[in-house]
Amino acid sequence: MPNYRIIVDLSDRQLYLLDDNIVVRAFPVGIGKMLTQTPAGDYAIINKQPNPGGPFGAFWMGLSKPHYGIHGTNDPSSIGKEVSHGCIRMHNEDVLTLAALVPIGTRVTIRP
Repeated sequence: MPNYRIIVDLSDRQLYLLDDNIVVRAFPVGIGKMLTQTPAGDYAIINKQPNPGGPFGAFWMGLSKPHYGIHGTNDPSSIGKEVSHGCIRMHNEDVLTLAALVPIGTRVTIRP
């Protein structure tokens, strides 16, 4: 059984999926803009919702920090930029891949 955890590196705008301490996947992400920065810290995925609608794209994974999550987007050109209100945006196909792999309770570390 894999022991997955997620590291979001804000400096290179990448989300890394690790099994134990080995990176198995890396995905480009969009992050919070200057006024609404993505909060650094240690969190966990506490809920998952397919097709949340609106700007959240194909999937939503809520973090243990209220109102923050990892989600798809209806604006793929925003990936790789500082554009969100603090959430972590992924391409829809990437967020679906990630959501299929990680269970609720997966640790998420967001580092500057």
